[in-house]
Amino acid sequence: MKWRSSDLKQYQNAKEYIDTVIIPIIPFQIDLEMLAFQSEVLTIFANEIEKELAGRVMLMPTYSYLKTVDPQSEINRINAWIANIKEQPFTNVFLLTFDANWKKNEKEVHGHLLWLPSVKSGNLQSNEMKAMIRDQTNQIIELIQVYW
Repeated sequence: MKWRSSDLKQYQNAKEYIDTVIIPIIPFQIDLEMLAFQSEVLTIFANEIEKELAGRVMLMPTYSYLKTVDPQSEINRINAWIANIKEQPFTNVFLLTFDANWKKNEKEVHGHLLWLPSVKSGNLQSNEMKAMIRDQTNQIIELIQVYW
């Protein structure tokens, strides 16, 4: 399920089965084309994971933050999000990111951080990119299922 009105109506009837949230997290900086590309790729990953695990996960809106902001303030902010989400009640919260800086502070984050090696650029329609996304999506799905 995704964070949209039609899915949220379904969620109300099936909330006992949907115990996992996925939050894509991406830095924002207007002048970096690479970050925009990574945002596109992360969105594809998140949508593929949601599609494969439909009926068990809720895909939240992307959490965006300024790359230049103090990491501790972002940790506090994302932890506030996670605390609110766990009250809904969701038992598993996964954060999906390319930003290795989150990995450095992983122990302070109250969710499961899924860090992916960054993709700098490429053609999203190429067979190689599609194969890489499919392979990494399958690995992420296996990892999420370990927590169930």
